Amino acid sequence: MRIGLITGEYPPDQGGVGDFTAHLASALAAQGNQVNVITTQPDRSALVGTRSKPAPQETREVTVHRTLSSWGWRCWRGIAAWADDLGLDVLNVQYQAAAYDMHPAINAIPRPQARPPVVVTFHDLKVPYLFPKAGPLRWWMVRWLASHADAVIVTNEEDRMRLDDELDLRELHLVPIGTNIVPRSRDLYDPMAQRARWGIEPEDLLLGFFGFLNESKGFEELIRAQALLVEQGLPIHLLKIGGRVGTADPTNRAYAERVDDLIAALGLIERVHWTGYSKPEEVSAALLAADICVLPFRDGVSFRRGSLLACLAHGRAVVTTHPRVRLREARDGETMVLVDPGDPSGLAKAVHRLRLNPELRTRLESGATALAEEFSWGQIADRTIAVFHGLIGNDQ
Repeated sequence: MRIGLITGEYPPDQGGVGDFTAHLASALAAQGNQVNVITTQPDRSALVGTRSKPAPQETREVTVHRTLSSWGWRCWRGIAAWADDLGLDVLNVQYQAAAYDMHPAINAIPRPQARPPVVVTFHDLKVPYLFPKAGPLRWWMVRWLASHADAVIVTNEEDRMRLDDELDLRELHLVPIGTNIVPRSRDLYDPMAQRARWGIEPEDLLLGFFGFLNESKGFEELIRAQALLVEQGLPIHLLKIGGRVGTADPTNRAYAERVDDLIAALGLIERVHWTGYSKPEEVSAALLAADICVLPFRDGVSFRRGSLLACLAHGRAVVTTHPRVRLREARDGETMVLVDPGDPSGLAKAVHRLRLNPELRTRLESGATALAEEFSWGQIADRTIAVFHGLIGNDQ
């Protein structure tokens, strides 16, 4: 099958959607499909002072076309011409509003006669910025995109339920995301040496937080929880793994500055450590060095979060927040420990509980490893290609 993946970001751009697209492209190509990616040139200004992260292993079947100048109102004209030139069977839009410069043009799918079948993968249902006081028009644009696509993929149960409640979609599918960080072998590095890089003593408890800073991720609650534990005299350190803000959503820089002010105000500068944007193998080593991964999402735990999947894939004991909807995989005390969102005290108690109960930590690590097997890239590619075949037939 000749597949076109449309994405607003792609490595070396920093962002989860770009990483997802690169891994999906590689997995689809491994099945014998011809995969083409269309995107814009990377934002070099946002990459200054960072290390570029390569895409997964390049194959002859994956070709990246950085031919679009922008995601403005003419972007679909360029996409349609590109698809026609390559004879593509299907287009798959990897959708997240921020990844398309917060411009709504990507939502305006052309009429079916002017393009191949279009599948839209919603990485989240965040509404795009249109203009000040746009109000309900923003959600209307998301509904328009879902309604005019030939098929819709969502990455989590919460989004599936919302679209299913509001729209009558014939082709609505749930396909999860996978981890963008492949676990490295524990034989390849010394965890104590890794911890020593950050001044972490063997008896210290090292908490890990992976992902860009964002209002929704509850990093401020984590800092306040750490402060409560330090006040009790506990040797608690925190390792913030990965870059501070992503390429696609630089508005989070103001939030990052607020985090810096909070860390200073609570006297935790010497106890909060930052890896900065790192190569995948360095991220993996940092995750394996952490004793507990803490992800206090303000909107509840969700399997649309690549940071969660990376922690699970690395077999980490995870403390996170109760989901907004029932998730069979989120089993308190088995696959993760769940606390209420926005509750630093509850977060601190959960961390302290795990510190005192190594048996529980071991059980959580085993549960995380088993759960991660449900989110392999091979399975994700299988489920994605099944959606494509459902639109164009099984003879491709």
